[in-house]
Amino acid sequence: MNAMLKTGISDEDILLRLKDVLHETFEIDPARVTPDTHLFTDLELDSIDAVDLAIQVQDMTGMRIKPEDFKNVRTVGDVVATVRALLTR
Repeated sequence: MNAMLKTGISDEDILLRLKDVLHETFEIDPARVTPDTHLFTDLELDSIDAVDLAIQVQDMTGMRIKPEDFKNVRTVGDVVATVRALLTR
């Protein structure tokens, strides 16, 4: 996975990349993934999956994620917002 350090990247671009990551890592159908999709109830991810997802986001952004950055992530939209925050630091 390459870093997403482009300044002009949109939230839609982040969402598309996140759909790829969820599909590749957890075999989740990209059609099920929207900003409102809940990671734990809708996609049935568990806490270990959340750690794996955080690692994938680190790979996507090329930036280290602090545990507090990912602590309140519950939806796909939250992940997009976290990626956006990392890219604008």
